[in-house]
Amino acid sequence: MRSALAILGETGRTDFTVLEVVERSKTSLRSFYQHFSTKDELLLALVDRIMSESTLRWRAETDEVPAPEALRLLIDKISAPAASTTQDSINRGLTFYNDHLAETMPRDYARVLSPVNVLIKDIIERGKSEGTFDPRLDVDPTATLIMQSALGAMRLRVLGAELNDAPLEGRHIYEFCLRALAP
Repeated sequence: MRSALAILGETGRTDFTVLEVVERSKTSLRSFYQHFSTKDELLLALVDRIMSESTLRWRAETDEVPAPEALRLLIDKISAPAASTTQDSINRGLTFYNDHLAETMPRDYARVLSPVNVLIKDIIERGKSEGTFDPRLDVDPTATLIMQSALGAMRLRVLGAELNDAPLEGRHIYEFCLRALAP
């Protein structure tokens, strides 16, 4: 996975071959296929690791603050621009590839996004308990809509497809979501 990530960081593309990954990692094809049956499985595992590790960090940063602040922090983290050209290349490559994974491996891709969705559900539940979010909210679809809004806005920015000639920022998403959650 480190080799695939390095290639992504250098090129911003996922059209590399399994052979390129094997050569970069100084392993064998047999070793690769003992862990992954396809390049798609490798990239899914990479996205899974990135999302799992990110969600753990985000949870640690949001657990001890009131729900509205936790939601703002989370949306800011999800929608933050890349901190380096390498990270920008990785984001760009994986953003393009996410559509392919969602299409070819929908259940696996949904599982990969699940930790973020659960974190958003937890924040909404906390907000309902605190009285800062509408107690009548249906948490599951609301969390999914918030997650999709944040990821969709990030996708537009990464791909350079702003609809209004200006990228959506975390504050735009947060303000939109907060209005939907208000009592």
